[in-house]
Amino acid sequence: MKVKVISRSVDEFTRERSQDLQRVFRNYDPGLRPQEKAVEYVRALNAVKLDKIFARPFIGALDGHIDAISCMAKNPSQLKGIFSGSMDGDIRLWDLASRQTVCQFPGHQGAVRGLAASTDGRILVSCGTDACIRLWNVPITSLMESDDSTKSTVEPASVYVWKNAFWGVDHQWDGELFATVGAQVDIWNHNRSQPINSFEWGTDTVISVRFNPGEPNLLATSASDRSINLYDLRMASPVRKMIMMTKTNSICWNPMEPINFTAANEDGNCYSYDTRKLDEAKCVHKDHVSAVMDIDYSPTGREFVTGSYDRTVRLFQYNGGHSKEIYHTKRMQRVFCVKFSGDGSYVISGSDDTNLRIWKAKASEQLGVILPRERKKHDYHEAVKKRYKHLPEVNRITRHRHLPRPIFKASALMRVMADAKRRKEDKRKAHSAPGSITTQPLRRRRIIKEVE
Repeated sequence: MKVKVISRSVDEFTRERSQDLQRVFRNYDPGLRPQEKAVEYVRALNAVKLDKIFARPFIGALDGHIDAISCMAKNPSQLKGIFSGSMDGDIRLWDLASRQTVCQFPGHQGAVRGLAASTDGRILVSCGTDACIRLWNVPITSLMESDDSTKSTVEPASVYVWKNAFWGVDHQWDGELFATVGAQVDIWNHNRSQPINSFEWGTDTVISVRFNPGEPNLLATSASDRSINLYDLRMASPVRKMIMMTKTNSICWNPMEPINFTAANEDGNCYSYDTRKLDEAKCVHKDHVSAVMDIDYSPTGREFVTGSYDRTVRLFQYNGGHSKEIYHTKRMQRVFCVKFSGDGSYVISGSDDTNLRIWKAKASEQLGVILPRERKKHDYHEAVKKRYKHLPEVNRITRHRHLPRPIFKASALMRVMADAKRRKEDKRKAHSAPGSITTQPLRRRRIIKEVE
């Protein structure tokens, strides 16, 4: 006869110090917990509800400009520094931590249309409607010692006067060249007062430019003739041109997949393209009810932020058809520029009401120091939300967003118009000869032609 004896070692169950956690042994046999999935589902439901309760994305506003903010640029060497330019020619360097102006860059006589910082963060390039390019030496020490209330002003290191007004500027990710756009695309060097190269394709104004983060010599531009152009600095002529139905206001490359870029369009949608296959968009990102003015990718390449004429800021997954987050305030007017912070934790928006606003990239994220037990709790909540995200109630709470009344009405009207258009196409196809009418998907429909 066997006799089973329960033996326990006291050392396994007693704490060495009073700060230690009590050790708990768990039996993970699923037969012992028949209600495990029901309990987890309730936890997932509570987790998404807590997200809604703690969703406080707005952090603060940076006040100081006296005219609409037209452009922004990140400082690659400083996590908390950001440049902003306004329509009255004022350029400021802000300290995001203290929300104060560190220094000002006076000199432009008209609207500042483009700002770009060099890779090392030491030189700021600005251009505007006064047909001048100004190069500034960025005071690194003043950003370190930004606690004092005195604002310093910086004189331009060099001024280049040109024939036409400028609409945008961008600096190479790795190199000394920068590109300006306006009547044409000009390539400049820091040490030359004349452009070292110029590209022209068509007669319309070029309104935005972005260098490729992976290939320093490749850049993309958008023009007011509804075209998106690709240029290679090693070639004498432009590479490729694509014409869409509506104008593209801004372009941004995906920093983790540099063959892909996303275009912010006048029709309220964003279109992601692969440079190797421009005859079809990879993804169409909908939800804005007015023109999308600016776009910027997170450093992770998994999401991007857009600012629109409809006075909202939206966050999209890089492959998501609809926005996962919408930010708005009563006082925020038309958003002209948006940027992710260098670490991807925050979003900065500049709008028509002269303010820069700082938002959390994840609306319900807890700021400050998080203890290891809190971190584990957050990770567990994320895991159960991911496991049960397809269930109707969890999905409904996750997707729900409060919209301002004008946007709610405009989006409802756009849905009615889209449904009417689809019904009309279906009836036309039903009453036509088989095969005579073909319906193109939206990813192809907005592209008119591609020119090489």
